[in-house]
Amino acid sequence: MNTPLPTLIIVSGMSGSGKSVALKTLEDVDFYCVDNLPAELLPQFVQTVDADDGAPTKLAVSIDVRNRRDLANLPDWLSAVGALGFDPRLVFFETDDAVLLKRYADTRRRHPLSALGLALADAIALERQVLKPMRQIADVVIDTSAMNVHQLRRHLIKEFALGGDTEMSLLFESFAYRRGVPPDADFVFDARGLPNPHWNATLRPLSGRDGAVREHLDADPDVALYAGQVSGFLDTWLPRLQSDSTRSYATVAFGCTGGRHRSVYLAERMAEHARARGWNEVAVHHRELD
Repeated sequence: MNTPLPTLIIVSGMSGSGKSVALKTLEDVDFYCVDNLPAELLPQFVQTVDADDGAPTKLAVSIDVRNRRDLANLPDWLSAVGALGFDPRLVFFETDDAVLLKRYADTRRRHPLSALGLALADAIALERQVLKPMRQIADVVIDTSAMNVHQLRRHLIKEFALGGDTEMSLLFESFAYRRGVPPDADFVFDARGLPNPHWNATLRPLSGRDGAVREHLDADPDVALYAGQVSGFLDTWLPRLQSDSTRSYATVAFGCTGGRHRSVYLAERMAEHARARGWNEVAVHHRELD
């Protein structure tokens, strides 16, 4: 019986097409993931990881327009990875221009090519041109134009046989109220009544994913009370939502003023709690950060 080759998935595609969600999904199912790896280092990265004792057999890297100087030689580097005993698969994420423009307008994020002084539409057009050779050699092309985060996650799990697909998947999302409530949220919790790390000069440049912010909020009794009440509510009603309906996913959203500290902290904390409670398909999305 042949032993399957170790897997390397290269995540590429248009900025705003869901690459970060894809990489996080792979990480959640035990892939060793690296974002924005210089393409020329791909063989060296695989060789270095494979040399460790107990090395992971599932690797994933993100290579996109941020590596635009390196992309011409990608086929040679993929061949070098194959010679090292890995099975490389290039997955390209595609999205319509109109959808990309809307996503950037909703999130207010900067396009990676905006530093060139281009308007957003022109940056998208240039990115599509630069990435055309990668799309042509891709093993899989996934169009995310009509997908939300849940649907993309489930598509990946099904495409790569990453796990079961029967349990309701959970998305814990953070957002800023000043930019609107996520329209697909099933439960929305307002964190604006909690102490705001923004007013601490040391914590202001950080986010709720950083240890210093988490420790600061962990130590506050009001935050502990809030988190305990919310987790109790979710422990009661998420299982009922799953059992009493045919839905395959649910979104729990946390909002604060800037969508950077309190809401991010709570989304991360509730996702950890859900995993500890036995939920297997748990994703986190920070709208103002990701």
